[in-house]
Amino acid sequence: MKLDRYDLKILSILSRDGRITKSRLAESINLSVSPCWERVRRLEQAGIIEGYSARINPRVLVHRTPVWMQVELKQHNAESFQRFEALVQSTDAVAECVAVGGGVDYLIKIEAESIDAYQRLIDNWLTSDADIERYFTYIVTKTVKAPRQGFDVEDLAPRTEAP
Repeated sequence: MKLDRYDLKILSILSRDGRITKSRLAESINLSVSPCWERVRRLEQAGIIEGYSARINPRVLVHRTPVWMQVELKQHNAESFQRFEALVQSTDAVAECVAVGGGVDYLIKIEAESIDAYQRLIDNWLTSDADIERYFTYIVTKTVKAPRQGFDVEDLAPRTEAP
């Protein structure tokens, strides 16, 4: 699907404000409501817009201790990766997990109730069949830059020259 400047503007605005009214969105991109909304529906049907949600601040509801960890597995085969990733998927305290190259296998963000709760979780992982060779724990002392919400149209446009 080829995106034009109107589509890019729609995506940029909706990424920051998913609750914007149809008329405000149309006004923001200088289109009438019907054509604007048709574009939104097309973007949804194409799977470019996956959904809309509220950003909940969990720190207001309950205190969590953010912990980052690096994990290296004992074996590097499909079965070990699948087993570990299934464990991660089934662990509610895991907020984020990415597989990486460069010395470790995974970087994981855990939102634990406490340091003690984090340690109990890791103790369980170590006695499971997760196949963990070694791990490193990093307790977050402050957030310097939070994950970005929304993006600019320029971030969506294909680059015509090297940065």
